[in-house]
Amino acid sequence: MGGIFGTISKKSCVADLFYGTDYNSHLGTRRGGLATYSSEKGFVRSIHNLESSYFRTKFEPTLDKFEGATSGIGVISDTDAQPLIMNSHLGRFAICTVAKILNKDELTQHLLDKNMHFAEMSSGSTNPTELVALLIIQGKNFREGIENVFHHIKGSCTMMILTEDGIICARDSWGRTPLIIGKKEGAYAASSETTSFPNLDFETAHEVGPGEIVKITAEGMEQIRPANKKMQVCSFLWVYYGYPTASYEGVNVEEMRYRCGSMLAKRDGDSVHPDIVAGVPDSGIAHAIGYANQSGVPFARPFIKYTPTWPRSFMPTQQSQRNLIARMKLIPVHRLIKDKSLLMIDDSIVRGTQLRETTEFLYRNGAKEVHIRPACPPLLYGCKYLNFSRSKSEMDLITRRVIAKREGENVSDKVLADYADPNSTNYKEMLEEIRKELNFTSLKFHRLDDLKASIGISPCKLCTYCWDGKE
Repeated sequence: MGGIFGTISKKSCVADLFYGTDYNSHLGTRRGGLATYSSEKGFVRSIHNLESSYFRTKFEPTLDKFEGATSGIGVISDTDAQPLIMNSHLGRFAICTVAKILNKDELTQHLLDKNMHFAEMSSGSTNPTELVALLIIQGKNFREGIENVFHHIKGSCTMMILTEDGIICARDSWGRTPLIIGKKEGAYAASSETTSFPNLDFETAHEVGPGEIVKITAEGMEQIRPANKKMQVCSFLWVYYGYPTASYEGVNVEEMRYRCGSMLAKRDGDSVHPDIVAGVPDSGIAHAIGYANQSGVPFARPFIKYTPTWPRSFMPTQQSQRNLIARMKLIPVHRLIKDKSLLMIDDSIVRGTQLRETTEFLYRNGAKEVHIRPACPPLLYGCKYLNFSRSKSEMDLITRRVIAKREGENVSDKVLADYADPNSTNYKEMLEEIRKELNFTSLKFHRLDDLKASIGISPCKLCTYCWDGKE
């Protein structure tokens, strides 16, 4: 997906910028970048590849180059190299984005037809952040330029713009990704994650609304454009993306996951009798604790993830390599597995490959039963708005492969809606096909109505497209 952080201070901002950006590292895996401004050096930028290392490892040795900066922005990206530094009639500025632009090729051609050019390329195609920057400079000022972005792109875009006199922060027009403002004496900051704030002594001051544009300086915050009334914030933030300490729309991730697990246990009732409840690390753990607390079944960790040297399992581009890393990271605790009935909670099932390997790993180590309880409904649609998966096709989803086997590949929205209904025969038969294919003892997904209740904000403010196809 990606995360961004920016800060401006009356004194040096470099340490806050470095650590604040690093606290967004769980949101992306491919590129990291920093850009700063000082009156002495002007704009300074650095970008590193993170696919084989970590943000701190790459950036810590080069922090001296930013010395003296009082403002800066940073980004962890799953896609393009950024931030970019631009020179335009709006002045010099640096920009970073969290974006997924569905009509990128169409907009690229539109700008080329206006005799504009692209200097940056990402994997052989247009750099999305540069595309956003070129749309911005079509405006007479930053507000008009950012509104031009909101008007033209299909998908989502949240951004930060570092100027010589402040940082302009703009949240996606539907609020699909978060952006939060923090403050402390003599400094302001903005971040995708509130996790960045506590250890840097920032307190949450404002949650930027959908389409809202604000400017922060060391002295305060100024609203440039008011928020839109409608919101479609990504529900998956709470289920999977979000760090446990983060809060979005006033709802803490860890608390939401406890509620989710509790509701899963209530739905199960006395239908299963596991010896142990466990979470697939890391995002499944809080869900599992919620289930255990509600059901009275002990929470335990029948396997531990070895993290000191193994990178995140979805970093490699090849699925086979990701599967290998995921398997090598799991070390069993035999006494908690052998002859035990285990109930495992994972955040979701996408392809199903890793969870099947985890299940086989448990059986090889003596498990008697493996019951699976995903913490969200079956994923039926590829996300249009966020880069949360490397999947290139909806047929990568195990649900769609099962449905295609039953219905053929060209399935109507009406048929898909029936498969999304937990009370339908098609839904129940789809789950049974998935259960058999992945070799689970039993399988029950979190229901969408329960998921919305787990989050606890108005359902009309939540994006649930990947589960129900409703935009």
